[in-house]
Amino acid sequence: METGESHLELIFLPLAIFLLLVLSAFFSGSETALTGASRARLHQMEQSGNHRAGLVNRLRDKHTKLISAILLGNNLVNILASALATSIFISLFGDIGVAYATIIMTILVLVFAEVLPKTVALRRTIPVALFVAPVLRPAVFLLSPVVLGINYIVDVTLSIIGIKGYDNDGDTVTDAAQDELRGAIELHSEDAGIIMHERYMLDTILDMDEVDLEEIMVHRKNVEMVDAEKPVREIIDQVLGSPYTRLPLWKGNPENIIGIVHAKDLLRALIPLDGDYEKLEIESIALEPWFVPETTTLRSQLTAFLERKSHFALVVDEYGALMGLVTLEDILEEIVGDIADEHDLAVSDVRLMKDGSIITKGDVTIRDLNRQLNWALPDEEAATVAGLVIHEAQIIPEISQAFIFHGYKFEILKKEHNQITELRVTSLEL
Repeated sequence: METGESHLELIFLPLAIFLLLVLSAFFSGSETALTGASRARLHQMEQSGNHRAGLVNRLRDKHTKLISAILLGNNLVNILASALATSIFISLFGDIGVAYATIIMTILVLVFAEVLPKTVALRRTIPVALFVAPVLRPAVFLLSPVVLGINYIVDVTLSIIGIKGYDNDGDTVTDAAQDELRGAIELHSEDAGIIMHERYMLDTILDMDEVDLEEIMVHRKNVEMVDAEKPVREIIDQVLGSPYTRLPLWKGNPENIIGIVHAKDLLRALIPLDGDYEKLEIESIALEPWFVPETTTLRSQLTAFLERKSHFALVVDEYGALMGLVTLEDILEEIVGDIADEHDLAVSDVRLMKDGSIITKGDVTIRDLNRQLNWALPDEEAATVAGLVIHEAQIIPEISQAFIFHGYKFEILKKEHNQITELRVTSLEL
């Protein structure tokens, strides 16, 4: 009788071990698939009516319970399979059977219950996640009491050693989502061959909350303005001859902006006058100026432009002094690059030389230079190339002076008063 029972055990126990290894493979593959599946793709599938995708998303929302349940189930079946294998080998070989069982089960678990299922799950993440979700849902529910106890012990242990049971890095959900998007852009720009211009467009959209107007505005020294006290004929000639459709109107002092003259409004006012332009009152057709702080972010300003249905704003500092102006086109150009029309001057501010260096104007922004040349110059402390040189050198450079920092050589070519107007930049990594 005992011999018959031994034969039954030798048949039943290997079958039980096989089934336990299958369960272990299931848990291992499930963990990899559910944690590695694309959240964005699953969300899109759920919106399209895929019930299983919604089930996966709900399981992932309970991330701690899900992982704890999978690990609990995986360890239970692995330990049980190892115990059964040890029992078989001890009955066959005596005490040395423990060593045999350890070696054989290690190989079986590693190959067929860990590496193989996880490799399949990595290669077929979404299909595997959709397949295992309906099975794991009741498993998570059944194991939840044990999981809660385990998590409580873990939290208490972590608190004792001074580690809180949540992420305390200060990142918000939005920050985490943006970091995930940035990582996806970086990854797919290399793997999918996304051209560099498109990559910078996507990066700039994500950076709109970190870039202030002072970094992209037209500086006041480059702003074309209209003196309200000039003769009407001169004002008309200036407005109609300007490449810009909107010009700030000042009176008494260039800091005293009293309105914005729109070329279209000027033409509408001129037609009824039948050539008697002296009757025109410039101030009456000027629009009310809109002032915004220089610390306003691009995203906030873009939203404000859309809400006010306006394309033009004057930028002031904390003391109310005029710093420059910004338009809707400036913000769009920050995203898509330069937008040229038939009235723009076809003069490039950056020229590529045969030796690989560039000749650039000092007021070219670092962001534009990085975008155009795929460079990595820092723009945290300065908005323009000239500003970066002054910040790093801590002096006002002289013509022919050269500086090396951040892996680039900067040579001063032209200067007007204290302003660097042209310089040569060479990447030392060429």
